[in-house]
Amino acid sequence: MKNTALTSTHEALGAKMVSFAGYNMPVQYEGVNIEHETVRKSVGVFDVSHMGEFLIEGEHALDLIQKVSSNDASKLTIGKAQYSCLPNDEGGIVDDLIIYKIKEATYLMVVNASNIEKDWEWIRSKNDVGATMRNLSEDYALLAIQGPKAVEAMQAITSQDLSTIKFYNFVVGNFAGIDHVIISATGYTGSGGFEIYCKNSEVKQIWDSVFEAGANYDIKPIGLAARDTLRLEMGYCLYGNDIDDTTSPIEAGLGWVCKFTKEFTNSKALEAEKQRGSKRKLIAFKLDERGIPRQGYDIVDGNGNKIGIVTSGTMSPSLGKGIGLGYVPTVFADVNSKINIQIRKNAVPATVIKLPFYKG
Repeated sequence: MKNTALTSTHEALGAKMVSFAGYNMPVQYEGVNIEHETVRKSVGVFDVSHMGEFLIEGEHALDLIQKVSSNDASKLTIGKAQYSCLPNDEGGIVDDLIIYKIKEATYLMVVNASNIEKDWEWIRSKNDVGATMRNLSEDYALLAIQGPKAVEAMQAITSQDLSTIKFYNFVVGNFAGIDHVIISATGYTGSGGFEIYCKNSEVKQIWDSVFEAGANYDIKPIGLAARDTLRLEMGYCLYGNDIDDTTSPIEAGLGWVCKFTKEFTNSKALEAEKQRGSKRKLIAFKLDERGIPRQGYDIVDGNGNKIGIVTSGTMSPSLGKGIGLGYVPTVFADVNSKINIQIRKNAVPATVIKLPFYKG
């Protein structure tokens, strides 16, 4: 099991550590609900250094990225980031990722920790254009500083005007006494904030400075359990749960990151699927009665027939209701449709809703 550069820091803080994607990671410190509320109301810090970072460079860097990713990276200008996915040849998804344009012919691809090796081999296998690829995953750390007070709390430790960095934009500048740090207005919580990319050797200094700067803002370290409840309240897909090698981006509701103005892996088949409509769709639902839907629970119709499966589910800390995502036949996917979640012996009624669950 791998450690991040901050593993000993988390242990000293009393974090409950678990194995996640091959890394020793903090799942919680004080408790999921407290940590969740901290991010929704003030500011919290996640160590997400297990994520993977690939640098794609050279005159044909964009050609490679355009071939393997579904979104149109030609629209990126320096300082902008883009959410995208890597389609496979069979209609599924290799991974979802964020692409950053660092310089004119330099791009950073940030991928999920559990898929680092798979993604690297996939992209490398498609690189017949001579783009330079560097896997920086072992050398770089990533902190997510999330919450409505993130801008105000962090302004003291950078000369960059954080309030001017728009969503899915970034700057490379000084942060917490370290130069050449990527300060990115991205994150997976829906409560605003930044993601900070730096070298492993620099992250402890940054972590300490961040907590010092946030001391008057009720800043707290946040574990992976709260990260999951926060992203689920926004309806953000989690690779391995809601999307994987067998789910198409169209049925997963990611058609908006599939730009058919260009060719990419399996684009023709995905475009045809979008035009004819998918047989099933990823839906969001809210329980009408008490209960907690969990991943793997059956979704059933009014007669008790299984029609799908819950891919992500939890008790929403913000809403106080059971919420979840799952795939069902398209006929059941309309907003306000009634379904049932099989929780042990009970078929608990639920309603299909429009995302996000949490609206701030």
